Amino acid sequence: MSIRIEKDSLGEVQVPADKYYGAQTQRAVENFPVSGRALPPEMVWAAATIKKAAAIVHGELGLLEKKVSEAISRAADRVIAGELADNFVVDIYQAGAGTSFNMNVNEVIANLAEEALGGKRGEYRMVHPNDHVNMAQSTNDVVPTSIRLACLRVADELIEAVSLLSQAFAERAEKFKNIVTTGRTHLQDAVPITLGQQFGGYVHTLEKTARRLTTSFNRAGVLGLGGSAAGTGLNTHPEYQARMVGVLRQLTGFELSADANLFAAMASMDVFVDISARMKTAAIELVRITNDLRLLSSGPTSGLAEIRLPELQPGSSIMPGKVNPVIPEMTAMVCFQVIGNETCVNMAAQAGQLQLNVMMPVIAHNVLESAKILTSALGLLNERCVSGIEASQERCREYFEKSMGTATVLNPVIGYLKTAEVVKESLRTGKSLKEIILERKILTPEELERALHPERITHPGILKKSED
Repeated sequence: MSIRIEKDSLGEVQVPADKYYGAQTQRAVENFPVSGRALPPEMVWAAATIKKAAAIVHGELGLLEKKVSEAISRAADRVIAGELADNFVVDIYQAGAGTSFNMNVNEVIANLAEEALGGKRGEYRMVHPNDHVNMAQSTNDVVPTSIRLACLRVADELIEAVSLLSQAFAERAEKFKNIVTTGRTHLQDAVPITLGQQFGGYVHTLEKTARRLTTSFNRAGVLGLGGSAAGTGLNTHPEYQARMVGVLRQLTGFELSADANLFAAMASMDVFVDISARMKTAAIELVRITNDLRLLSSGPTSGLAEIRLPELQPGSSIMPGKVNPVIPEMTAMVCFQVIGNETCVNMAAQAGQLQLNVMMPVIAHNVLESAKILTSALGLLNERCVSGIEASQERCREYFEKSMGTATVLNPVIGYLKTAEVVKESLRTGKSLKEIILERKILTPEELERALHPERITHPGILKKSED
């Protein structure tokens, strides 16, 4: 492998000649061979956008030569476009606060700009990673701001995926609104419900989830950029913070504002704790819902089998004809990962001291991973499962007619004691409540039909035998 020699404050470093990163990135590659995974591309996009904004602002303020400002801006554009993704190589688990990540971005942009101005990679005669690309910045305000921007970048897709899944459940709820089955509490028979009512409950849950996620992610738009190393704004122009927020707003299209207290913005990771917690809540609800789908579709001969999920692939290497609920299973596993990620974010957020939280890289990784895998899982759950769910009306009706919970419906009609007698006979003989009531002529077919009408038994109201 061809190499070039670069220098930093610790001395000379051998860097791959074909790469645009420099000495500090190479040291990080050698020092942190941990997971083999770098921070996600959203972080690179966010950091490069910050570098571009800073170059624009410093050019406008006369603190950078126009040609240098423009060269950095153009170089940042290439990074933003994803052209040099293979140059961002620092492991997730790296030096505290993300200094190595910040320098990785600084070095790549500096070398791109250097070459554009006629210089050579690694020389930094016209564009220096620290002096020019990182002007008025510190890892300590760039990285938390990058996480915020990256969160905003993934938010819309996640929230839309939740909303689309809610719509898919709403369509099923409408389709199943007149299908009566038995409710279940404690996994035992309970009073009748419609399958549509059950699916409608999922709709409401997901609508609340989307609203909560929106509120949490919107908090990421309050930026602490401009605090420099410790929140004081050392080595920044008095207009830097306000100008940066304005330029970033233009570059990203996000609703952004400056945090009123830069000390808090840099030391506290509460916004990411909040976002992660909301995603965990979403994950917990999704596990519950997918567990319901697995139970309702269980069987098909020895389970509940009230609904049929789309058949996607063979379910066994040994049992022919077996088909499993693979999408709900996958979704649950994703949700377990999101729940675990939230624990990691919590531990990292509380581990900050004084003016800085040095655990930001792992916070960035976990928050963004949760958002991305949740988005993917929600889309698949919608498209390959929920949208294709069909109901087994015959099975639902059978459960409704045989369920002991249906007896509760008859209490106001034939009285508690007579209902209890019917239930006992049903348990003894295996006959349905309906069969026994008609055989014993407790109610006429018309009276029984009225008593068990889906609209009546699944909504508030009391019916007496004498009612017409």
